[in-house]
Amino acid sequence: MVTPITMTTATPIIMINMSEFNHFRHEYKHQISLREDLVLSQRLKKLFPYDKYAGSDGTYQVNSLYFDTPYDSALREKIDGVNRREKFRLRYYGVDTAYVRLEKKFKVNALCGKRSVWIKRQEAEEILNGNYGFLLDSKDPFLIEFYTKLMGNGLRPKTIVCYSREAFLYSPANVRITLDRNIRTGLQCMDFLNPLSPYLKATEDITILEVKYDAFLPEIVKMAVQVPFRQASACSKYALCRRFD
Repeated sequence: MVTPITMTTATPIIMINMSEFNHFRHEYKHQISLREDLVLSQRLKKLFPYDKYAGSDGTYQVNSLYFDTPYDSALREKIDGVNRREKFRLRYYGVDTAYVRLEKKFKVNALCGKRSVWIKRQEAEEILNGNYGFLLDSKDPFLIEFYTKLMGNGLRPKTIVCYSREAFLYSPANVRITLDRNIRTGLQCMDFLNPLSPYLKATEDITILEVKYDAFLPEIVKMAVQVPFRQASACSKYALCRRFD
């Protein structure tokens, strides 16, 4: 079953597949200072293991290319706090671009979800060059959905978002805690698959703390991620990097 959500004339209709509700999670974010980051990182290291992507120092680089419509629908909906929204991106980790993930993040009220599929570098290059036919030929429902949004809503690459991530897991409750630092934006979307291309610093010296969990947040995690005088707030790395358009 698919539920249509009608937006304004300039905003495309978002289709939420009801089966995706099985993958929804809670998420909250904080912007914290470098000093708070240092204290929190040391505390988390003593309590939780790193996730599988972590390098020897516990961190890894995340490289994303976000898509938006000619009306900047994803950006406007984020800024306006629209309850139901989605955005598409390509993503790879570190400097390995042999395979790239196509992802869709979606939000309904306070719950977030994500769908993803791996594609080859050559297919990512086709997307960057505006050649979308293989998506329709793939017979993959998610790739076909992306094709319809590219063709019907005019989705196009908008900005590159890169940052260093330190991520921790609390497996018993499927909780993930991330500290995202050194947020940067690329100068040209066509350079996305070149991890050595130049970047601009997108923020002052801040870290973004994110906590994702399923039905409940265990007390051990609540205590571990506490930062005095900080409250959860809307904070989008995509929106931060779009300031440089």
